[in-house]
Amino acid sequence: MTGDHYFTPQPGTAPDRREIEFSAAGRDYELVSSGGVFSAYRLDPGTAVLLRKADLPGPGTTGPLLDLGCGYGPIACVLATEAPAAEVWAVDVNSRARELAAENAARTGAADRIRVAAPEEVPDGLTFAEIWSNPPIRIGKAELHTMLLHWLPRLTPDGVAWLVVGRHLGGDSLHRWLTEQGWRVERPASQKGYRVLRVTR
Repeated sequence: MTGDHYFTPQPGTAPDRREIEFSAAGRDYELVSSGGVFSAYRLDPGTAVLLRKADLPGPGTTGPLLDLGCGYGPIACVLATEAPAAEVWAVDVNSRARELAAENAARTGAADRIRVAAPEEVPDGLTFAEIWSNPPIRIGKAELHTMLLHWLPRLTPDGVAWLVVGRHLGGDSLHRWLTEQGWRVERPASQKGYRVLRVTR
């Protein structure tokens, strides 16, 4: 066993590549994943709930859109497919996740519209019409709050963030904390122990 986590910048876990199949918005996806990234061997249940219950962008959406903590890229690939006019930024600290996300962007025919980047590679002045995230709860509350305080203010004035958090991992307390920070937070859906949060200014 190694000490790797999915938020390890340079995972040492053996790659162990495999195919992940799932459906979203009536479309089938077949992406490649690997050891050393988040939910390496299946579509994470929280991500599945988010893609099923949140309001996916449509053909008229131009973005930019952000998949924060993109892992191997399932959310970014769905966003780029549903919103073919939008630029999607797929951001992750994990170098292997970024490599896989770029490969999966090519698999879905969206390599020209999915910009895979480390957090520090995102231009400072760039703002996002939508932010999507199954946030890395296990990095700890302080680090999670720091991350959200950095990225949520980069929403456009009328932008929306969609987050999914397990109730048992603090979904309700995160809802309260975001409200205390001055964000408008709604919970339009809950399913299988996960909270879907819609966050706006």
